[in-house]
Amino acid sequence: MERLHLLARIAGQRVAFDATAVESVVELEALAPVPRAPAHVAGLAALRSRVLTVIDTHAALGVGRIERGALMPAIIATVEGHLYGLLVDAIDDVAAIGAQPAPVRGRLAAGWREIAVGALEHDGALLLLIDPAALVAGPAARAA
Repeated sequence: MERLHLLARIAGQRVAFDATAVESVVELEALAPVPRAPAHVAGLAALRSRVLTVIDTHAALGVGRIERGALMPAIIATVEGHLYGLLVDAIDDVAAIGAQPAPVRGRLAAGWREIAVGALEHDGALLLLIDPAALVAGPAARAA
């Protein structure tokens, strides 16, 4: 049975998110800083009259900070009843992928290993299937 996946790029890597975990895709303009927030929390934004916590996916992976521009692509996901914006490098496509996720084989850097829940093959490429909740938790929570 085919399932829809949102294909995106994080830190130069093509990744997939199960579409059932995605509320929408937006471009965010301005973020309000959050004093004393963990380093992977990029700030707050308003989305349809709701406050949205925005996660820097590069910082959540431990690979630096995402480059911010005037418009920043973000995947909107609900994790434990709260809305989060996951800043990504780019949104590529939505694809129906028939294969079930396979276990990740090979070595991944620690950050990737913690957020990947499987691997999918699509158009001859291997994509990591990403868990939005692991990105939101951030590196400190995963280390604990």
